[in-house]
Amino acid sequence: MTKWYEPYLEVYEKPFADAPKSVIGKVRRNLQKLQSESPFVTISLIGYNEEKHLLACLWSLSEMKCKYPVEIIGVDNDSKDRTAEVFEACGVPYYTEFQHSCGFARSCGLNHARGKYHINIDSDTMYPPHYVETMIDMLEQPGVVAVSALWSYVPDKSHSKLGLAFYETARDMHLWLQSFKRPELSVRGLVFAYRTDYAQEVGIRTDIKRGEDGYLALQLKTYGRIVFVRNRKARAITGYGTVGVDGSLFNSFQVRVIKAIKGMTGLFTKKSEYKDEESNLIK
Repeated sequence: MTKWYEPYLEVYEKPFADAPKSVIGKVRRNLQKLQSESPFVTISLIGYNEEKHLLACLWSLSEMKCKYPVEIIGVDNDSKDRTAEVFEACGVPYYTEFQHSCGFARSCGLNHARGKYHINIDSDTMYPPHYVETMIDMLEQPGVVAVSALWSYVPDKSHSKLGLAFYETARDMHLWLQSFKRPELSVRGLVFAYRTDYAQEVGIRTDIKRGEDGYLALQLKTYGRIVFVRNRKARAITGYGTVGVDGSLFNSFQVRVIKAIKGMTGLFTKKSEYKDEESNLIK
């Protein structure tokens, strides 16, 4: 049986010049049908040099099944490749953010959001058809101000299916356990959605290299609950990103296990403030 993301792999990790015009045309037409003048949800995609991934991401979003009116906007973080051209070819309104960092890019998207809810989207990630609807259904529950979902990795020849399954299962379990007391540590920007007005009020940090999503979640906790969504309808699929930084999947697993053990107390205690690491500050 074909998995939902398999058609999009035709253009994933491929130069935009190699993308079939038929695919670009289909994505553009589908997105035009989705765009609402009175959006309930703003979906903002951030990208820096994501020419090889952005079209696949937009293709997945263009085939979403959603009962809520949406607007889809882009943020080009001053890319040096054809990222902006992909947005243009697909008819997606976008903004250029010249200050480089996820924080600046996400802030740009949030500041232009018109919907009641704002959904973060990473350009190297593909999303299942009911992703947006599932996330907003949860956000519509009383007292919920933010939701974070899960993700899998694109299968390839360098990673065994069994190894990936074990890695993702262990990670998912840890994030779930952590979400009860410290949901801000289980949040990841590629699968994060929240109330636009509250987020605009507290803002997104732009002075750190990583963790702007967790910091935002920490601030949003003062307004209501953050819910961890385990529904497979909201499970995205992405590239190896930070996993690849540690080398093999096994090495990455070891690094994260050691970190999890050191932070074990976080599973049982709440926290309202964290100290910045000097190495994570943008100077």
